[in-house]
Amino acid sequence: MKIDEQSVVDVIGIGVGPSNLALAISLEELGADGDADGAPLTMHFFEKQAGFGWHRGMLLEGATMQVSFLKDLATMRNPMSPYTFMAYLKSKDRIADFINSRTLFPFRVEFHDYLTWVAHHFNNVISYGAEVVRISPVVDDGLIKFLDLEVQFGDSRESVIRRTRNLVIGTGLTPRLPTGIEESPRIWHSSRLLERAEAISPGARRLVVVGAGQSAAEVTEYFHSRFPEAEVHAVFSRYGYSVADDSPFTNAIFDPKAVDEFFVSPPDLKRRLIGYHGGTNYSVVDLDLSTSLYRASYQERVLGNQRLLMRNMTKVVALDERADQVEVVLEYLPDGRRDAIEADAVVFATGYQANDPFPLLKEIASECKIDTRGQLALERDYRVATSDSMKCGIYLHGAVSEHTHGLAAGLLSNTAVRAGEIADSISTR
Repeated sequence: MKIDEQSVVDVIGIGVGPSNLALAISLEELGADGDADGAPLTMHFFEKQAGFGWHRGMLLEGATMQVSFLKDLATMRNPMSPYTFMAYLKSKDRIADFINSRTLFPFRVEFHDYLTWVAHHFNNVISYGAEVVRISPVVDDGLIKFLDLEVQFGDSRESVIRRTRNLVIGTGLTPRLPTGIEESPRIWHSSRLLERAEAISPGARRLVVVGAGQSAAEVTEYFHSRFPEAEVHAVFSRYGYSVADDSPFTNAIFDPKAVDEFFVSPPDLKRRLIGYHGGTNYSVVDLDLSTSLYRASYQERVLGNQRLLMRNMTKVVALDERADQVEVVLEYLPDGRRDAIEADAVVFATGYQANDPFPLLKEIASECKIDTRGQLALERDYRVATSDSMKCGIYLHGAVSEHTHGLAAGLLSNTAVRAGEIADSISTR
């Protein structure tokens, strides 16, 4: 089959979050170097959201980032990039003000504005309201040299086909709810906090937050301050909030060098390292926030007006939603005792899971190599290991590569460097 190579895009990215924004920057900054033949690389990105947004539902007033502003989309790879957080501050005439704040951790809403600022610079290569629903191989002389992507747009679901030499999947995370729990007007995931909280009556009597991580603690604090007449029940199966390990030696696990070391480690050591250092990111809370909640709860006990209740070693065993309330049945794990409370809303801050790439890749799955645990085998450059007949590149960008590249794979800490490695691999190949 004769292929019109003028219609082929060198790189198509699925998803527009920090990972693929950093990739767009890296590809642009390859500049005149282009690919191995010296030609500039073309790129396009498809995002199913109607516009750019990154955890919008948790952009709480006063909430700060948990990583340094230096771990933005470019600095760790190229401090001279025009897309650093400092360049953003310069464009907003806020460099001096930020320095005077004496912090490495910007407000979350400010960092979101930085990401939006970067995304705006790439509007000409981003299609919003566009969902990739099918990926098909294009065979030429017995080799798969291209991939055809079927893209559906907006409510009309009108489809187009776009062809590419390289595919980068950066579809991020999906909110995770416990088995059997479904969202409703009064039961929802913390990712929808700001949107759904507007519907809660100012006179709410009781609110329940399920979870033991940073988001759970932030939702608990938010409810406690916003609804001053309501009881707030923080429900978690642990004895207390576990504090995030952000000590200097442990934080080195997010350094670029650590990715090299993790990648060559045997599978058993990989699993142990993730287990050892899960406390850097999973189901943990900043010390200052944990302390603040404890002090608030203790002060209420002193004053005899307990509104903030820590239901530790407890789990939700049943929910019964009614017209104006949700009955929440709680089980105290040490003795199995159960009690039921009526709540105006129940929020599950139960984390996220990486979007599985297999459904998108089903038509070329036979060309992709699988490791001993049934996961996609990846090369050091984040490229899916494939058969010899697959000549186009498929790259996984984000948490889906944690099993091969470590804890930094799904976090901002190494995003700039990771994107640069993918861009360099595409350019070289």
